[in-house]
Amino acid sequence: AYERTCRYFARKTNSVVVSVGYRLAPEHPYPAQFEDCLTATIHFMRTAQDYGVDPSRIIICGDSSGGTLTAAVAQALVNRRDLPKLRAQILIYPYLQCVDLNLPSYQQNEKIPILIKERTLVLGLKYLNIDCQITEALFSNSHVPEELRLKYQKWVSADNIPHEFKTRGYKPNTKNPYSEKLYSLIKPFFDTVFSPLLAEDSVIARLPEAFILTCEFDVLRDDGLLYKKRLEDHGIKVTWCHLQEGFHGTVFLAVYGGLVAFQS
Repeated sequence: AYERTCRYFARKTNSVVVSVGYRLAPEHPYPAQFEDCLTATIHFMRTAQDYGVDPSRIIICGDSSGGTLTAAVAQALVNRRDLPKLRAQILIYPYLQCVDLNLPSYQQNEKIPILIKERTLVLGLKYLNIDCQITEALFSNSHVPEELRLKYQKWVSADNIPHEFKTRGYKPNTKNPYSEKLYSLIKPFFDTVFSPLLAEDSVIARLPEAFILTCEFDVLRDDGLLYKKRLEDHGIKVTWCHLQEGFHGTVFLAVYGGLVAFQS
């Protein structure tokens, strides 16, 4: 599905592009996908010169759940002294957290295809092999213990979203009672491989320069905005592109411009 996109990037940027064919869930349970991407990245970093690539100019990139994997791989490499430093990370409308499912972008774009709010959560639950019947309960944010809510609210909060992104039908959250049973089912949600936005400051501060693309009509818009803020708060340079008419999947569909046309 992504060969055309990868060829386009290689052609337009005069770069070597390596696409990782990582194993898929549910046949291969989480975190096999992250492990495959990390293994492939490390192998390429060690053998980059065999491909005519300068090891100091390696960039990792992914969109949607690939953006999750990109962020997680970048975080996993920050303490590696046996490898060259990543030049940059490119996160294209990434999925980065499952703490707050009622951020402004989740409310505003819950019914906008191709990634409606319910499907986002269903895919996440299937990825972790968790029963999808708990979807509705998770939308109330009652899966987060008070101590974790207090810890993460400085990173994952509508308060960190600029005002201009709240003008289109956003209502502040009402606090719902915590469910210990729900939390016990979804503990992997708080793993930083699954939710890279929850990484400690000591990790975030050592990440490489980033390019982040967000789309206005995307439930995941605010994940990208929140990660942008976290990186910038630690002095990490971020190039941000926001597609005002964009939606989830825009970049993937863009290379099929002869078949489908849209403004962004």
